[in-house]
Amino acid sequence: MRQGLTESPLNPLPPVIWLLALPIIATEAIFALGSAGLIGGAEGVGMRLQAIRLTAFPPELAQRIWTLGAVDAGQLYRAFSFSFVHVSFTHALFVVVFTLALGNMVSGSFRPAALLALFFGSAIGGALVYAALLPLTGVRAAPLIGGYPAVYGLVGAFTFLLWARLAAVNANRLRAFTLIGILLMFQLVFGLVFGGTGPGWIAELAGFATGFALSFLLVDGGLARALAQIRQR
Repeated sequence: MRQGLTESPLNPLPPVIWLLALPIIATEAIFALGSAGLIGGAEGVGMRLQAIRLTAFPPELAQRIWTLGAVDAGQLYRAFSFSFVHVSFTHALFVVVFTLALGNMVSGSFRPAALLALFFGSAIGGALVYAALLPLTGVRAAPLIGGYPAVYGLVGAFTFLLWARLAAVNANRLRAFTLIGILLMFQLVFGLVFGGTGPGWIAELAGFATGFALSFLLVDGGLARALAQIRQR
């Protein structure tokens, strides 16, 4: 038998990527069953709203710590739990698609534990910056919900890898930021067509910056090894 005939034509995703995506898929399946009345009884239809109330990150949580020193340890999980619950199926679908695609693109340069740290670190960093800057915008405080800040962290990691590759060949490193530019332009157009998307962009940009910065520490072997591997290709 010719070698390769029994191999799957699809590139299998690393388990750590599925570990991040499956909770979102599972929650959406539960919400769908609840909306259909198959689980949860009379309260099944409101399962999404209840989950949002339990997992969303209220900016006041961090603001109370900074101003009053009041730490509610029982609520600190919200700094990352907001990444796994979404306001709609479409919202969750985009996050899952981006998580699988971007996670697969960067997973070769990060160990599984480092990739988890990157994902959750970007979510937490996005949430904290969101809480810090939201009062300056004059916009009414709204809880943060959805996985986009963590996804933008993966965009930051991808940008870092491309930036390092361009640096290794003395090319224009600003080209590495093309993807984030396209995403921001898409978000602007989407907001103009369908209405404002809210202040969540603060957390998303902060997630991108956090992911880019963390990559210097978390990339497999460090920046020097990454550049050495790139030069050998």
